[in-house]
Amino acid sequence: MQAVKIIRSRTVVMPTTDIDTDQIIPARFLTTTSREGLGQHLFNDLRRDSDGRDKPDFELNSPEAGDCQVLVAGNNFGCGSSREHAPWALLDYGLKAVISTEIADIFRNNALKNGFIPVVVDQKTHEHLLANPGIDVTIDIEQSTLSIADDLAVQFPIDSFSRFCLLNGIDQLGYIRQQSSAIEKFEESRPWKP
Repeated sequence: MQAVKIIRSRTVVMPTTDIDTDQIIPARFLTTTSREGLGQHLFNDLRRDSDGRDKPDFELNSPEAGDCQVLVAGNNFGCGSSREHAPWALLDYGLKAVISTEIADIFRNNALKNGFIPVVVDQKTHEHLLANPGIDVTIDIEQSTLSIADDLAVQFPIDSFSRFCLLNGIDQLGYIRQQSSAIEKFEESRPWKP
């Protein structure tokens, strides 16, 4: 996993509420354990018609969305099953963060473990972002702030362990490996043996 410190991007707005993980990446595409290639199926059933052609009115299909790395979504993003493929598909597509007023807990945890940033904001900030698609934002992981077009900065919640892992480009296993000398020292000095 690469370190994630600051994300600067324009936003793409998808105001739909209750986007679940099956809409993010439909189950029929979960036949792989590789993260690569899942982006082509991101929001597949919303993005494409029954013949597989892109729907011109779907937000991610607009030319303006092409280089956006931050998705502004409706309330309750990532609900549904706990599939880790959902943040994998978002990352593989080129998105790095999602902003909403509510992000499902399991999705949020899977996202953070994989370097995809879930940003929860208040209703007023969310409404401003929804009303201004394509606005420039900066997400600062270390400061836990979302800055909007240099006019407004708001805090967003992120636990200290996830922040540490993101800033250092490690996952949970990487963190444990960093502690190997302390673990070995403990194992050697403990009075009991398993």
